[in-house]
Amino acid sequence: MIKIFNIQKTVFLILLISFSAHNFSSNAEHRLLILGDSISAGYGVDVNKRWTNILQEKIRPANWIIINASVSGDTTGGGLSRVEYLIKKHQPNLLLLELGGNDALRGYPVQKIKSNLKAIASKALDQHLEVLLMQIKLPPNYGKRYVNAFESIYVDLSKETGISYIPFMLENIALNKDLMLPDGIHPNSKAQPYIAEALYEDIKDFLN
Repeated sequence: MIKIFNIQKTVFLILLISFSAHNFSSNAEHRLLILGDSISAGYGVDVNKRWTNILQEKIRPANWIIINASVSGDTTGGGLSRVEYLIKKHQPNLLLLELGGNDALRGYPVQKIKSNLKAIASKALDQHLEVLLMQIKLPPNYGKRYVNAFESIYVDLSKETGISYIPFMLENIALNKDLMLPDGIHPNSKAQPYIAEALYEDIKDFLN
């Protein structure tokens, strides 16, 4: 009788541990690391109105939190210098890479920009992160040849490395003056909800 009781007790404990582990797993917090420049850092926009904060509220019910490591003025070289530390510190599940615009504004060589982005992605992939590479677009006044070469980086890298490509967040915003700051480069507060909604549609399948 005692032996049967002990077996029943052991089975009960195993089931309890399994249930607890499953429950913990299903409620575990997932982290989205955003590595970007001023557009993701929220330049010129109040903190609570930034698209990253709006997006955070949309994905919180799915137990995702955003680690926004974006820095105004950052380049692909800056991102490359920080990415290993950020991954080690925050242990993210997903990396959203939004860099390259400042490199282009400074006229950096396209191949160097591509090399840096590829290196960032490689470091993330080595740590088994899913990587989302955002397309960056330039104004036409940078010259057709440079613009075409630069903008092709993102699709090419996606094909070469297998990382996921997502559209430019300002695709339907940059040419609308009502949604941009006077500098014509950064989105204003009115644009933030539109950016958050578009980004959510682009990334929601990666949050499951």
